[in-house]
Amino acid sequence: MKGTQLTRFGLTRILRRETKLISDATQESLGFFRSAHASSFRGPAPGSQPHAMAIAEDAAAPKLEWVRFTPDTLEERSVDEVSDLRPALDAGTVDWIQVQGFGDEAQLRELGALFAIHPLALADTVNIPQRAKVDTYDDQQLIVLRMARIVEQEIDIQQLSIVVGPSWVISFVEHPGDVFDPVRVRLRTGGTPIRRSGVDYLAYALIDAVVDGFFPVVDLLGDHLDELEEAAIGDPAPRTLARIHAFRRLLIHLCKSQRQQRDAVIQLSRQDDGSFGEDLRPYLRDLEDHAIHVLDTFETLREMSVGVMDIYLSSVSNRTNDVMKTLTVMASLFIPLTFIVGVYGMNFKHMPELEWRWGYVAVWGVMVFVAAGLIGWFGWRGWLGAFRRRPKDGDKDRDRDKKDEG
Repeated sequence: MKGTQLTRFGLTRILRRETKLISDATQESLGFFRSAHASSFRGPAPGSQPHAMAIAEDAAAPKLEWVRFTPDTLEERSVDEVSDLRPALDAGTVDWIQVQGFGDEAQLRELGALFAIHPLALADTVNIPQRAKVDTYDDQQLIVLRMARIVEQEIDIQQLSIVVGPSWVISFVEHPGDVFDPVRVRLRTGGTPIRRSGVDYLAYALIDAVVDGFFPVVDLLGDHLDELEEAAIGDPAPRTLARIHAFRRLLIHLCKSQRQQRDAVIQLSRQDDGSFGEDLRPYLRDLEDHAIHVLDTFETLREMSVGVMDIYLSSVSNRTNDVMKTLTVMASLFIPLTFIVGVYGMNFKHMPELEWRWGYVAVWGVMVFVAAGLIGWFGWRGWLGAFRRRPKDGDKDRDRDKKDEG
């Protein structure tokens, strides 16, 4: 009973240690992802009104940035009060309002009331994460996407919601930071197509920046997969196994969200409700190709991660085989030696060799000769790795004949 308790105690300690290793390795593998798995679904309580908002307690207050432009003019400024955005409702200009932070529900409601945003659309921008989708509300469209960017070799993924109106675009993100710097540069450059076009081109430019923002992420994931492959070959430890599993889970999550994003982009490129002009159709089809390319690359990486798992299992199996080979060689050496010692250790009275003057030396000589012969034979067979047997021409011919017969 006492031995059973000790065994259970030792097994429990081993399981705890391995669990901690896997947990630490999972956190290490997830370390370069800031938001892919960090935030769970945040929504209103069951039975709440459909347009209810669930805002995190530590959410930052909304920060409003306003870009207003025409083919000849551009104005950028920060806005403190929602009422200051009322001129954006006037025709003649294209307006882009950027909202960062969801910490003030009253201000968000005021913004929705000013631009007549549907309450369900406004709730979907706050209750995250939502699946990537395109919803139409009268003369407005809600576009929900996943936005990815690399910050100090870390991948930050968060939800982006875009509401497209008759002459304005409002983008919503929960945390500061986006991938729209190239769009801002084009807006600040006079004579560019985005300055000469309407609100539909601005919405397309924002979506295009979001989709293209995943290409650097793909490159970083590919580099990480190469590191995992090297670790699977050189260090097939439980920590490496946990990192591979965590990486595969991340890729499964990314593939799932990217499929939804691809479907949303396809819906945009093929809808005929007049939200996007006919001149933008080729651009939307190109955007669809980019989204499909990103998804295909994610799925390729996921399939390659399965190969890394196979490499890890092969490495572990090879190490196990090496250990078993070493133990087998040692046992094979001692089997004949044990036999010799056992024979001359029997307590029979009439054993001629026991009375021989050189019997002791002879037994030692036989044992040394047998051990040396076995070691030499093992080496000649290539089982020790030091003295490998060189294949003869006849062996090569036999191997070639076997391949031809197969």
